[in-house]
Amino acid sequence: MNIGEIAKRAGVSRSTVSYALSGKRPVSDETREKIQRVIDDLGYRPNASARALANGRTSTIGLVFPPAGNHYTGMQLDFIGSVVEAAAAHDYDVLLSPSGVDSDRSFQRLLGERRVDGAILMEIRLQDDRVDHLAELDFPSVTIGRTAKPEGTWWVGLDHTALAAACVHHLADLGHRRVAFVNRPEQLLRAGYESAHRGLDGFTKAAAERGLTVRTYRCGDDPASGQACLEQILHDDPATTALVTLNEAALGGLYRGLAHAGRHVPRDFSVTGVVASRWAQTVTPQLTAADVPAEEMGRRAVDLLIERLDHPGAAPRHHLLAPPISLRASTGPVGGASFAEAPTPVSPS
Repeated sequence: MNIGEIAKRAGVSRSTVSYALSGKRPVSDETREKIQRVIDDLGYRPNASARALANGRTSTIGLVFPPAGNHYTGMQLDFIGSVVEAAAAHDYDVLLSPSGVDSDRSFQRLLGERRVDGAILMEIRLQDDRVDHLAELDFPSVTIGRTAKPEGTWWVGLDHTALAAACVHHLADLGHRRVAFVNRPEQLLRAGYESAHRGLDGFTKAAAERGLTVRTYRCGDDPASGQACLEQILHDDPATTALVTLNEAALGGLYRGLAHAGRHVPRDFSVTGVVASRWAQTVTPQLTAADVPAEEMGRRAVDLLIERLDHPGAAPRHHLLAPPISLRASTGPVGGASFAEAPTPVSPS
């Protein structure tokens, strides 16, 4: 079924049907109703590509989200789901592009073949060719994360600097003096991943403020790497009593390494970090953490992109989030008891 058949049955021209569907030119109420009756009788649905040509919109947004390693982590899947759900609320579809660099062919197809109206970019680097390229093209986009110089761009970010620092201050307040930092993998720091660098910066500065003895580690995004990393921590400094992590994918391995070493959490060793709440609650004891609000960040990113599409001349806007630390059962005083299981918010400094 196509516009020609509808025009024939309604007794009007093809162009009149097109105008009635697109709203580009006025059509009388009587003619519009006649066309709508035919459409309803035939169960016609406009082809998405044809509709895009007619009104200049595809009703699709691109989610440019390269996996950080050889798979998506649980937190990354949370973000993907949140964007898809938020886009559906605006009656938009989402096209996922696992594009890693500016020259990536998948990324170029999104732009060159006009498959999407705008794009949301994730896994942001401090120096990110993709962000620069879209800005040069004036292509509507929003980033989840921010570059080293985010001025003039639209973005939603998590304040990893403040959150990592809040974790350090929390442990220092409990009396911990020797603390390790478990970051993301080596290749991500070399690539300039924003969250890994800003989190490391927040940890290092807060530890210096509190006079702590610290070591930092780069850990693979998987449980086996987490266990190996924990073993290295205790080998390098057996007197370590706590750690802060940004690596949720390694969290299970970190816990397993502590169990194998005979360290009870939190009586002998405290663990905290920046992790999505549902993942913080999958370990035992549940993790004291700055809960990453993946759902809220995805929703805000979609809202900003729709705003940018609807109002092309609007001034750039952004949201920087710093959720409180939820106190659960994985941290406690050196040699002391744990906090209660019920999360208690502690705002980052």
